[in-house]
Amino acid sequence: MDALTFTVPGAARGKGRPRIGKIGNHARMFTDAATASYENLVALAAREALRGAKPFAEPVKVAAIVRIVPAASASKKARAAMLAGTMAPGKKPDLDNVLKAILDGLNGVAFVDDALIVQIAARKLYAEEAGVDVSIKPALTQGAAA
Repeated sequence: MDALTFTVPGAARGKGRPRIGKIGNHARMFTDAATASYENLVALAAREALRGAKPFAEPVKVAAIVRIVPAASASKKARAAMLAGTMAPGKKPDLDNVLKAILDGLNGVAFVDDALIVQIAARKLYAEEAGVDVSIKPALTQGAAA
C-alpha cells in the first residue's frame, strides 16, 4: 500500500489518564470510557479507509492535522483571524494527548505495531469543521528516504 489517508470526524479528544480499578484484591489499570470510545472511532475510520487491505508491516510516517472549531463566543474579527490561520489554537485538547489517542486507536489496525512509527508530524489549527485528518505512508519509498 502506498498511503492511507482518512478523517476522524468530530471533536478531537486527548488520551485520558489511566484509571485504577480494583478486581478482588488486585489493582488494575484501565482506559476511561470516553478515551476508549474515541480510540474505537479512530479504528473504525481507519478500517473503512483500508477497505480490507492489510495494515502496514513496514516502518511508517504518520501525519495528523487536528481541526478545532472556534468558540461560538469569539468575535467576528477573532473568528476570521482564527480561520485565516493568523491565530493559533493554544487551548485544549493538548496536541500530544490527541496524537497519543489517535496512534493508540491505529495500533493493530492501520499498522501492525506502533513500534513501526519512525516519523510523526502533527499540527493543530482552527477550521469550520472539527476532525482529525490522518495520513500514513511508508517511511522509505523504493529504497530511498522520503
